[in-house]
Amino acid sequence: MDYLTVAMAKGRTAERAMKFLEKSDVRFSEFTDESRKLVIYDDKQTIKLIFVKAVDVPVYVEKGAADVGIVGKDVMMEDPRDIYELLDLGIGKCKLAVAGFPDTPLENIPFLTVASKYPLVAKEYFDKKGIRTEMIKLNGSIELAPLIGMSDVIVDIVETGTTLKENGLVVLQEIADISARLIVNKASYATKTADIQQFINNMKEGLEVRS
Repeated sequence: MDYLTVAMAKGRTAERAMKFLEKSDVRFSEFTDESRKLVIYDDKQTIKLIFVKAVDVPVYVEKGAADVGIVGKDVMMEDPRDIYELLDLGIGKCKLAVAGFPDTPLENIPFLTVASKYPLVAKEYFDKKGIRTEMIKLNGSIELAPLIGMSDVIVDIVETGTTLKENGLVVLQEIADISARLIVNKASYATKTADIQQFINNMKEGLEVRS
């Protein structure tokens, strides 16, 4: 059977997406927090859902292993892929920002050391400001870098700002608004147009009900 294959990461985004789909009577009875299944099907056997790491979602979609993906805008900014971005789901809203100590200068300076999980986005941002940078790629506890003098600032996702505040850091500049987006493989959009459009409409209905 020719399913519509959807890639996403487990977690809050997947849970919210499921709720959106349920509003349109698209249900995944196999989906539970405890399940370790990597592939599940909807109850009507028309959609195949595959669970992958968030950073890999755009790769699966670009390569055609998935027709549709749901992933954060930050992932796509750091690793641009040849795909269509068709819908802002408004899930997981946060900001990508420069953060550091309150008195950190960011204007008219020649050089900054920046720690980030998003070194490409960060470098491009500071390049546009004419500031040379040394990028330090980190995957966790980004806030620690300025605390121990490893970096001048960090570039990271900020949701509530609580972690920054508890460590004496503040948002210095905002780079971009981040939320989950619906992305589509270009070839699939041509060959499975009706199925993909129906999936998008189902997600939109969930968005409208939520709002």
